[in-house]
Amino acid sequence: MISEKLIVFTRYPEPGITKTRLIPVLGKAGAANLHRLMAQRTIARALSLQKSRRLSVEIHHTGGSQQQMEDWLGTDLIYQNQIDGDLGARMAAAFQNSFDSGVDKVAIIGTDCPDLKAEILAQAFDRLSDRDLVLGPAKDGGYYLIGLRRSIPELFDGINWGTSEVFASTRAIAQNLGLNIAVLPILADIDRPEDLLGLDINILQ
Repeated sequence: MISEKLIVFTRYPEPGITKTRLIPVLGKAGAANLHRLMAQRTIARALSLQKSRRLSVEIHHTGGSQQQMEDWLGTDLIYQNQIDGDLGARMAAAFQNSFDSGVDKVAIIGTDCPDLKAEILAQAFDRLSDRDLVLGPAKDGGYYLIGLRRSIPELFDGINWGTSEVFASTRAIAQNLGLNIAVLPILADIDRPEDLLGLDINILQ
C-alpha cells in the first residue's frame, strides 16, 4: 500500500482560457505556453520524488479530455477530473477521496511556482509525520502546497480564494481547531503580469 500521495492541480493549456491574467502581456498562446512549461516542470519534479519514497502522484485537472491530457503529459500518469465548485470544494473532495482510499499523508500543489523543488515536497511529507497540517506560503498571500494526515474540510470553508488573505485565513482556522502546523519556505507564484519580472523562462525548459 502506497502511504503518501501527491496531487497536482492543473489545467489543460488551452489558449484564451489558461492564465487569463497574463494574456495582456503574453497573448493567449503565450500565456497558455507558459502554463504548459510550468506544469511540465512541476510534474517532473513531483515524479522525481518517487525515486526516494513510496509516493503516488495524481494529476487532477480542469479542461481537456483524458486523451488530451495523455497526449500532453503521457499515458503513465493517473488523471482525474476536478469536481465542480470553488477551489476549496475541489481540494476538500480530493483530500476526502484520498483518505477514504487508505492513504496516510496527502499533499496538494498547483503548477504556478517555478521554485517548488522536490526537496521542498519531501520536506512537506516528512513534516506530516508529526504535524496535522503543512502549508507552503506564497508571496502573494496564498499557498502553493497544503498537506494533511486526515480530512479536515473546515480548512476550506469561508476562504476568499484568489485573494491575499488565503494563507492567513487558513492558518487562523487551523489554530482555532488546535492543529499542529508546519510552514514551508515562502515561494513566488506566477499569476499576474508583475510576477513575470525576473522570471527566467530558461529555467522552465
